[in-house]
Amino acid sequence: MKITVIGTGYVGLVSGVCYAHLGNQVICVDKDVQKIATLKAGVIPIYEPGLKELADACMESGHLQYTTNLGEALQQAEVVIIAVGTPPLPGGGADLQFVEAVAREIGTNLNGYKIIVVKSTVPVGTNEAVEEIIARHSNHAFDIASVPEFLREGTAVSDTLNPDRIVIGTKSRKAAERLAELHQPLTNQIVMTDIRSAEMIKYASNAFLATKISFINEIANLCEKVGADVTEVAGGMGLDKRIGGSFLKAGIGYGGSCFPKDTKALIQIAGNVEYDFKLLKSVVEVNSHQRFGVIDKLQRALGSLHGKRIAVWGLAFKPDTDDVREAPAIEIVERLLELGAIPAVTDPIALVNFRKLIDHPSINWCTTALEAAKGADAVCLLTEWEDYVQVDLRELEQVMARPVLIDGRNAYSTKQLDTARFAYYPVGRPALNNEDIAIHEMI
Repeated sequence: MKITVIGTGYVGLVSGVCYAHLGNQVICVDKDVQKIATLKAGVIPIYEPGLKELADACMESGHLQYTTNLGEALQQAEVVIIAVGTPPLPGGGADLQFVEAVAREIGTNLNGYKIIVVKSTVPVGTNEAVEEIIARHSNHAFDIASVPEFLREGTAVSDTLNPDRIVIGTKSRKAAERLAELHQPLTNQIVMTDIRSAEMIKYASNAFLATKISFINEIANLCEKVGADVTEVAGGMGLDKRIGGSFLKAGIGYGGSCFPKDTKALIQIAGNVEYDFKLLKSVVEVNSHQRFGVIDKLQRALGSLHGKRIAVWGLAFKPDTDDVREAPAIEIVERLLELGAIPAVTDPIALVNFRKLIDHPSINWCTTALEAAKGADAVCLLTEWEDYVQVDLRELEQVMARPVLIDGRNAYSTKQLDTARFAYYPVGRPALNNEDIAIHEMI
């Protein structure tokens, strides 16, 4: 099929490349001239494993093009995919200005029947609004459909090519059949539904996953109080098929571009129809507090943090991405600075993006984990990059001023910890009891 994808952000670029990989003729459109020039030069502006290799192959085969000219890109398209950003508004709702602007431009340039697909995450009712906008600006026939994305950063290419399901929401049988044909090579789990239900499936899915994360983090906090091990608890829970083991990993909370934005947006959607979504409000509240458990553990181990060098390992919200949006590291580093600590921060990929958000003179910017840990009073693991998880803990202990390790992701095994003497503070698991021995021997 001939496909035009509007927006070369995370969703648009990954989707466009993967549709091209399936043999479709794809044109990715963006009004950012510099971004399009960069993409044409073979440079991918986001970090996503496997994406560049796939994009290069699709460009070489002629299945993938980039342009800033939406009018031209629309002319031959059979399917037009809207994948522009819907950033959060101050009140938590989704900002739809980019979606609405694209709808107007599509209407102005429409030259014949097209299937218009909204892949951006949008509040319930947005597809109908897009349909109205396009209809006001064009006399040509078209159909509208909601096909929400369910990508995970770090595994987006695999998620796109091997999805759990494809959701297609439309009132047009013709559009449904064509979109089913487009996605048939990916999976036979294609859910056909009405547009509003498709829009809600996206929000409900992310809200439920966020709820599982906040729930297991609350259980972890309780485990610390009663002396249980949350990893054992989660393992036992996950064996129940009604519960499942996914998203039951305790830590310092969720971040990124989806869960924080979508949970708040769903609360706003509920508020707009005078429904108080109490459960989801609690999920958001739990998540916002969870990250500060790192600070509590640091103060328990070190007392005052003023003047203390604190190594921070990991700034991205999760491994295998350079995305720092809503990353727990942001608030943790800001709190360390407020308390007079000296953060020594590092990340394999996200250092530059993080520095754009926080560039404080007290921060030490380090290129490796051991550089950050040198002379540190404590190390805080915030993102479980493989290099950090596999670090030699004996070597780490030797370069630190104090052997205090705050494990915000429960990344280290008992076997690893047996090789060194750390005051070890995980999440929801018993802390090691050698704190006094380890620290006092160094005094």
